[in-house]
Amino acid sequence: MDNASQTTMSLRDRWQKLREDYRHLTGFKGIYGVLTIVFLVVFGLFAELIAPHAPNRQDLMLALTPPDWRGPHVLGTDHVGRDILSRIIHGARVSLIIATAVALFASVAGVFLGIVSGYFRGRIDSAIQKVAEIFWSFPPLMLAIAIVAFIGQGLTIVIVALTAQRWIPYCRVTRAETMALREREFILAARSLGAGHWFILRQHILPNVMLSVIVMTSFAMANAIISESSLSFLGLGVPPSIPTWGGMLADSRSYISSAWWMALFPGLAIFLTVLGLNLLGDALRNQFDPKLKAH
Repeated sequence: MDNASQTTMSLRDRWQKLREDYRHLTGFKGIYGVLTIVFLVVFGLFAELIAPHAPNRQDLMLALTPPDWRGPHVLGTDHVGRDILSRIIHGARVSLIIATAVALFASVAGVFLGIVSGYFRGRIDSAIQKVAEIFWSFPPLMLAIAIVAFIGQGLTIVIVALTAQRWIPYCRVTRAETMALREREFILAARSLGAGHWFILRQHILPNVMLSVIVMTSFAMANAIISESSLSFLGLGVPPSIPTWGGMLADSRSYISSAWWMALFPGLAIFLTVLGLNLLGDALRNQFDPKLKAH
């Protein structure tokens, strides 16, 4: 057998082993979820290059033009002649920014408070959990609506409003894992060698809770997109001049019976994106959860 055949067999064997080791991530759920992230990032970063028209360009002569797969407006136009496809592509940018920012800020705040609460326990734990219970007592969307209505509209305000409660799941999960880890032998050994509390938290506790954080982040991004769309649908999201999927759904309310495409395509964008993020989170959980790895 020549070297080329041996190399081909070796690569095939390695690929087969890789697929077996990461069968959940290389399955339908993982691939679809990764493709969702890729499309969201590409549309968000290169919207101006990909979109066939400016998202806010109006042409009343072309208002409510139905989809035409061979025409200039593939997915049709809305009630003021704006191109639906271009607005969906630009709306992906808002979804990407909000989903990433909310997941990032919520995870950083929640993980920090969670490991501090679970490691030090006592009064610190009690105080952090009381604050979490206060925020958790409000319905998530109602709290976001109250914050936006009180402070005002804007991308930053929406991110703050959506982050206000989404740090709590991170906090509670990492708290529970930290409380279990703090009594493990390697933590006790580190303490006996003179390691300080913050060194233990940074070098030993944090790396061991990161897998749970990564899995939760995928679900948090999906929830953030749904919540942002809900706020935009109610007119409490970002300013109307910025195209969003929820805002497009709000514009379509008066034209459901006469222009079905105005609601269908933004709704599909939300559905497919949230589905992909949830499937990715499910694949990550199945891949890294020791209880599910064997199944």
